[in-house]
Amino acid sequence: MSIKVEWRKKGYQFEAENSVGGKIRMDGDGVLQGIEGGIAPFELLLAGVGACSAVDVLMILKKQRQTIESLEIQVEPEKTKNDIGYSEYKQIHMHYTLKGSVDLAKAQKALKLSVEKYCSVSKALEKASEISYSVEIINA
Repeated sequence: MSIKVEWRKKGYQFEAENSVGGKIRMDGDGVLQGIEGGIAPFELLLAGVGACSAVDVLMILKKQRQTIESLEIQVEPEKTKNDIGYSEYKQIHMHYTLKGSVDLAKAQKALKLSVEKYCSVSKALEKASEISYSVEIINA
């Protein structure tokens, strides 16, 4: 697995591409001459933990024969600057909204397994961030 990051030669715009051609556009904010609206590199950590956990949760619930119509995860961080001067996510809360015929106890178990055991991104982030989660089920 490798990722190529290429500067787009405008401000601080970059494009990342994986080995199978998947691409994502990154950009700084207005302070960093962000002009395209791409995702900031620091925000990619939040997107990564949300997507990683989503895969786990879907796999677990499908194995439990739950019917899922949609899944949305709102990832909310609490960002702080440390003594050295760079930012860290002190806390990350993930709120999962599942739509379908899903048992609440099974959904809660799936979230716990994902965040605390299977999701490699949450495992990497938990060294510096407290990660919490909640779930809402909308019955179809």
